[in-house]
Amino acid sequence: AASVLVGDFLYSRAFQMMLAVDDMRVMAVLAEATNTIAEGEVLQLLNMHNADTDEARYLEVVRRKTAKLFEAATRLGAILGRAAAKTEENLALYGMHVGTAFQLIDDVLDYSGELHEMGKNLGDDLNEGKPTLPLIYAMRKGSPAQARTVRHAIEQGGRDDFEAVLEAITHTGALDYAREQAGREAAAACAAIERLPSSKYRDSLLQLADFAVNRNY
Repeated sequence: AASVLVGDFLYSRAFQMMLAVDDMRVMAVLAEATNTIAEGEVLQLLNMHNADTDEARYLEVVRRKTAKLFEAATRLGAILGRAAAKTEENLALYGMHVGTAFQLIDDVLDYSGELHEMGKNLGDDLNEGKPTLPLIYAMRKGSPAQARTVRHAIEQGGRDDFEAVLEAITHTGALDYAREQAGREAAAACAAIERLPSSKYRDSLLQLADFAVNRNY
């Protein structure tokens, strides 16, 4: 697919740029991130159509597949800026929490977003049989009938049960729950950098955390 080729190109360019920096720590961070992200993708594939996936396992995928990229980006910024070790760790922690919040909202938007803003169809995750947090929560809190409906939809994939699944998600408050968890992650991200000196750069990071949970696309 074109998206895979573009991704490969961007990664190869990133490695070229890292070589130009001539810093082995930078190379190590990028290599570890690439490996962890790949592991996250494999774990997500293993979870496909698995309605027994729980919240902890779902979050493990998110931490590896999405949050690790954010964490690596903020850590690399600290390394290249010659920041103190504590600052580096705080920035990496910020990135991890923002990345998690971003993915949580991404999974919410799969059931509540607007097509013209998102650039993808509602229910794409359900179509692929991805057990995301809204579905996991709906199965946990819904009636037995609702839980069976969601379970069947995950195991079968497709959009045939989308309306019934959406009703279960709405009835159980699953989207509100997922947004609340995203808000907790964003708050943790902001707390991680609260001791950084006040500057336009820190303000930008705080704004990014806010955007991650309040975006519509």
